[in-house]
Amino acid sequence: MRDHSALWQEYSKTNSNESRDRLIARYAYLVKYIVSRMPQAAIPGVDYDDLLGYGAVGLIDAIERFDVSRGVKFETYATTRIKGSIIDSLRRMDWVPRSVRQKARQIERAMADCEGPSGRPATDEEIAESLGIDRDTLDRWTWEISMASYASLDELVAVDDEHDAATLLDFVSDGDSPDPEMILETRELHDALADAIDSLPERENLVIKLYYFEEMTIKEISRVLGVSESRVSQLHTRANMRMRSKVTERAGVGMPAGDYPFYG
Repeated sequence: MRDHSALWQEYSKTNSNESRDRLIARYAYLVKYIVSRMPQAAIPGVDYDDLLGYGAVGLIDAIERFDVSRGVKFETYATTRIKGSIIDSLRRMDWVPRSVRQKARQIERAMADCEGPSGRPATDEEIAESLGIDRDTLDRWTWEISMASYASLDELVAVDDEHDAATLLDFVSDGDSPDPEMILETRELHDALADAIDSLPERENLVIKLYYFEEMTIKEISRVLGVSESRVSQLHTRANMRMRSKVTERAGVGMPAGDYPFYG
């Protein structure tokens, strides 16, 4: 944002459509980048151009609400708003079959039951046995969930480390600076998420780190691991399910199962 401070200052002073449109054009790449990395972009029946449109609505909302004086990077703030807009739009479509939602709930309950007091991650075999199904069926269920799921690490927490400012979508207030209690809750959520990542099985941990921290695509990760893209998607989805369970249990914040998009 440093190179575009003059444009932001102009928009802050004038609030003109012209300066807003210039900002939209400048940051339009964010929408394309985010949509290209979302698994929903590959789902039959979900139009790529529609996703771009939903993301553009989020970008415009971010530009109109952004407060330069808070010292937060616009890209960090806008990313959360763009993803939120896309997810909200997909949620309103309500295209996820009830059977997929039921399978997601069943797997997550089985994960929690198998881990027990030890905190050791449940193996695929243990999860399948708890559900009374075989491994192939568990993999198929997970694939179905991964294609319908909006679950994402970014939806659990997003924090601008440079400015130590909360950007979790549910915690972003309209125009007001975050209060100390909100910042504390977000830090606790951030810590809980870090611990949840560390507790993941090795392959799931690696997928999460390559996808979110190295910003590799599913296709690139599949080449690194020597497995299919569908297998990477399964690992990604299963990791997010484990993390969500651990984060909400420890921090007491975030999205409980009943509020999660594919659990509706």
